[in-house]
Amino acid sequence: MSASLIVGVIDSGVHADHPHIGDVAPGAAFDRRGHAGTDCIDRLGHGTAVAAAIQDLAPGVRICPLKVFDRQLDAPVETLVAAIDWAAEHALPLVNLSLGTADRSHAAALADAAGRAHAAGTIIVAAGSDAGIDWLPGSLAVEGVIRAELDWSCPRGAHTADGGAAAPVFRTCGYPRPIPGVDPERNLKGLSFAVANLSGIAARVMIETGVRGYAPLAAELRRRARPPAHP
Repeated sequence: MSASLIVGVIDSGVHADHPHIGDVAPGAAFDRRGHAGTDCIDRLGHGTAVAAAIQDLAPGVRICPLKVFDRQLDAPVETLVAAIDWAAEHALPLVNLSLGTADRSHAAALADAAGRAHAAGTIIVAAGSDAGIDWLPGSLAVEGVIRAELDWSCPRGAHTADGGAAAPVFRTCGYPRPIPGVDPERNLKGLSFAVANLSGIAARVMIETGVRGYAPLAAELRRRARPPAHP
């Protein structure tokens, strides 16, 4: 798979020298007022694990770190909006947003940012709902945002789809890239890695087919989905 796609990762940065990390493009780090800097070093490890999961499923992509977390997984909505806008302004075709907010007062700001990204041709893969919590912007059902949720019965690299063409929901497992000798249950796992896995699947589809834009990608993901498991 050739390097033909840049995937933005809005998270805690990336350790470019980590053995699980491949090609890394120049990115940006955003302070709590949304101002951009250059310190994209990951001090938490979460962004690196997310990037590794994406590149494991789509080895040809370049990761563009968009750092919004530094010492803790917490940032104001202005920082998140700034990262989304940067991705759109730099024409990134795909952005992974594993972490969001449940605060509905930020719905309008995030919907507007997602709308600007969509207008620029940038697709956002974001967390939808989990354990009764609706995460934003993934649960907003706005065009341009691929909604990712958990399906622990689905293997990594595969996904299910439901919700119809107008508001599709894509689900996959929440395990990160496997580490030899480490039980998956003892590793990081959860919704944020379901988002990363879906981003990897989406990136692979974009490279294999050449599709760009939200509607064609969502349609191709629906076409490739496996039937949901039934109890």
